[in-house]
Amino acid sequence: MNGSIVQVVLFYLLAALALTGACLVAFSRSIVHSAFALLGTFVGVAGLYALLAADLVAIVQVMVYVGGVLILILFAVMLTARVDEGKESNPTVGKIPGLLAMLAMAGLLVVTAVKAFGPRTVISEANPPSTVSPIGNLLLSKYVLPFEAISVLLLAVLLGAVTIASGRMRKGAGGKQEGEAPR
Repeated sequence: MNGSIVQVVLFYLLAALALTGACLVAFSRSIVHSAFALLGTFVGVAGLYALLAADLVAIVQVMVYVGGVLILILFAVMLTARVDEGKESNPTVGKIPGLLAMLAMAGLLVVTAVKAFGPRTVISEANPPSTVSPIGNLLLSKYVLPFEAISVLLLAVLLGAVTIASGRMRKGAGGKQEGEAPR
């Protein structure tokens, strides 16, 4: 009984972290603040996965999204010229229609979740089985070719991003490459 109360409280804390981070991402006027709020959202979602006994998905959430995607977003923000000069880098246009659409979608999601799952506890088993071994076996047997194809694709994307970033860094303040004659 005591463990289930801790799990419920932890669930609500992680859900609040994820929702607060998502709201800060959407409503922050600074893209840098939005990127850091995205970190809180990703960590909250990873914690929710861990509570659902999806330990591999939680680890992948942290490694791929926090370790990969968020870092790439932060590098893109830092490599973008004059990001600190703008007063408002994430303008909020149409706040009222967006808020109404968000409330309608949230209501629909809550109604659907209550109908589908009903009032249940967070985790019904005391020690749920690990998901790492079955998913790892599938990734290294049945799905090894798509897994390797995705890794090659991610490598190509990373090389392209480095090439684009180094090309932008070589350009001068006037948008011309070094040694390029004036027009």
